[in-house]
Amino acid sequence: MRVLQVVKTVDGAKWAVDQVAELVARGVEVHVALPHFHGRFIELWQTTGARLHALPMDLPVGAPWRLPALLQDVRKLVREVSPDLIHSHFFGTTLVLRYALGKDHPVPRLFQVPGPLHLEHRLFREWELSSAGSNDSWIASSRYILDHYHHAGINAKRLFLSYYGVRIRTPQPRLGRLRDHLHINVSDKVIGNINYLYPPKWYLGQRKGLKRHEDVIDALGLVLAERSDVVGLLVGGQWGGGKRYEERLRNKAQEIGHGRIIMPGYMAADEVLGGWADFDLAVHVPSSENCGGVVEPLLAGVPVIAARVGGLPEVVIDGVTGLLIDKGDVGQLADAMIRTLDHLDGYRGMAACGQKLVRHMFDVRRTAQEVLDIYTHLIEGTPAPRAFDSHAFAVSGEST
Repeated sequence: MRVLQVVKTVDGAKWAVDQVAELVARGVEVHVALPHFHGRFIELWQTTGARLHALPMDLPVGAPWRLPALLQDVRKLVREVSPDLIHSHFFGTTLVLRYALGKDHPVPRLFQVPGPLHLEHRLFREWELSSAGSNDSWIASSRYILDHYHHAGINAKRLFLSYYGVRIRTPQPRLGRLRDHLHINVSDKVIGNINYLYPPKWYLGQRKGLKRHEDVIDALGLVLAERSDVVGLLVGGQWGGGKRYEERLRNKAQEIGHGRIIMPGYMAADEVLGGWADFDLAVHVPSSENCGGVVEPLLAGVPVIAARVGGLPEVVIDGVTGLLIDKGDVGQLADAMIRTLDHLDGYRGMAACGQKLVRHMFDVRRTAQEVLDIYTHLIEGTPAPRAFDSHAFAVSGEST
């Protein structure tokens, strides 16, 4: 089986790297179109065993005159690879593939949808759906995304579910390295998150960043006024270059927290793995999300508060694996922080349940096998894999 996967970034999408490595290990001949051969994860890509091709296939929104030449390059690559199936991971790359090959191209195409943002806005949703042909199918990476396609009228036989998997590692104990580095007392309760800082998308009507760090800072201000043993910690740099939004958030954190809300900037992936153990509570309240931002803290056994948004309730199951609040309610978020700190042992028990869930739910060995089963179903007509039910697993501890 020969598959062409298309990825728009070498600096992100580590989940695509892990998925490809697992597919290659299962005997799939995987070709991957990357934008270039440099970036944060290029060395990892080179160890996957996949055959890499340099072709930036994201939609050239800022330079539309480049589109005709790009479409020609895409057609050439597809002819050279001659895949049995084409698998794209992003909105822009998916549109480019569909425009280059046309609606009636005989090779099956899969769009594994990493997030719901384009589906939540009618213009972008209809743009994507209108470009699809009879050989296009979708892998939703959450039930929330799956429901959007169901409601849009897509035939259920063309829809599949598979969460993006990660390499599951043994949780690291709290060694205090992050606290020592940032001069945080061992007795202080650390609340916050580790996330990229995404500036507001004005064309989508956003006035706050996608991850709503503004709300977290405001809620932390209310908590800090009540408790002297709390430190806010928001790790992450601005996505996509630039520093203006990051500096604006840092100034807001200083004004509200007076030094008790720390924003140390970007942290490397290996540092993140060890850093989560130094948190007492993780908070993730974005305006739009799939399942990101809560898997890592739960893997580390850290209690989580999340917004009732997107695919997050499929991971943070209210009262079972964590606590859910309404999006944009700063007062509710602050109350939830204080309530969690007041009953931390109980919420650590929920986090342990969440840890068991995510270790199975997001194990790339499981999810890559699902993807391979979907490939085989589309190419050979074998039965499609059964969709994973996180709520049933969290309650019973068994996959259904």
